[in-house]
Amino acid sequence: MAEYRKRIVDKELSLQLEGSGAVLIEGPKWCGKTTTAEQQARSILYMDSPSEMEQNLRLASINPQRLLNGETPRLIDEWQLAPQLWDTIRFTVDHKEGFGQFILTGSSVPADNSKIKHTGTGRFARLRMRPMSLWESGDSTGEVSLKNLFSTPAAIDGNSTHYIDTIAYLICRGGWPQSLKMREEVALRQADNYVDAIINNDISRVDGMNRSAQRAMRIMRSFARFQASQTPITNIRKDIIANEVETIDDDTVYSYIDALKKIFVIEDAPAWNPNLRSKAAIRTSDTRYYIDPSIATASLGAGPDDLVNDLATMGLMFETLCVRDLRVYAQSLGGELYHYRDSNGLECDAVIHLRNGQYGLVEIKLGGDDLVNEGIANLNSMVKVIDTTKMKHPSFRMVLVGVGSFAYRAEDGTYIVPVGCLRD
Repeated sequence: MAEYRKRIVDKELSLQLEGSGAVLIEGPKWCGKTTTAEQQARSILYMDSPSEMEQNLRLASINPQRLLNGETPRLIDEWQLAPQLWDTIRFTVDHKEGFGQFILTGSSVPADNSKIKHTGTGRFARLRMRPMSLWESGDSTGEVSLKNLFSTPAAIDGNSTHYIDTIAYLICRGGWPQSLKMREEVALRQADNYVDAIINNDISRVDGMNRSAQRAMRIMRSFARFQASQTPITNIRKDIIANEVETIDDDTVYSYIDALKKIFVIEDAPAWNPNLRSKAAIRTSDTRYYIDPSIATASLGAGPDDLVNDLATMGLMFETLCVRDLRVYAQSLGGELYHYRDSNGLECDAVIHLRNGQYGLVEIKLGGDDLVNEGIANLNSMVKVIDTTKMKHPSFRMVLVGVGSFAYRAEDGTYIVPVGCLRD
């Protein structure tokens, strides 16, 4: 068996098992849900085992309790093949003492809810997994901890050896666990295969609606062009019409994008709504992001060399990478990631907000002194409009960069951190 590369979510799963009867791990396909669950399971049922699937499905219909017998935590993999197991698990959790009885994993395509009678509230905990962050994949030194930044250290230290070519490769390779074991040329093909699987299969399976693979590809390509923006559906439709020979309406575009959200391919960032000193109107539109930057580059047919030759596009894809990592790190702290933009044009790429009210402001820049200084100035402008009589001061201000040798605290207190130094 291949050596397991530890995930940040391992600890979260352990904690959830301590306080819940069952844990449902959700997230995009290929992100490692089953492998992570296997590490903590003491017995496993693979519903889709070729030699046993027919028998498993028959038992799920006539005697589902039999499938749940085994040491706990018991992993039920691909549980959505028999959605009626949900109610049986809920009943078992109610009538059997102890927490941490079951772990459920499966395809990103959701189960048929018509076969589920109860929500599972109070019995099931949901745990979100995403593709690997750079810290998890071994591409960050982890010398700067996001958790520690919330205590506002007087100094930080770290060293990154990532150059522009390396960052471009990491964007296009993505955080897919299997790709880490492959030669670079082969690893880069995995995102292409991922997109092919989405457009030819998953986007139709999500709700049983037959969708065109060609149309899905056009929509995904257009969505990729609008990474890190608040572009409305109407503009995505216009982009498709301008760049493709096809007529399409807003409702159709929305239907496809909604399907991509349901299978965890798209995860937009909601708007942050702080208390302000100014009368600027806060923009409430979500910011567009794929769950992993490699989906965007694969949709565009772009490789590392293409990004290096088009730094404007690379900057947007780099932001998607950083947002992916920040989400993974923030979740481990019980936090959420937001985006801020107001009617005066003031913008903050990422706001990490914890449940205790602490928050940190993050500007994302590919690299270079001018861009770093621009990020610092923008963060300082952001702080000035926040009404700190009604909410806390930000715990930190950080410019997260792709290309930069060192992590340090600038004279004004802003942290400059290469993404290749950051961890949870």
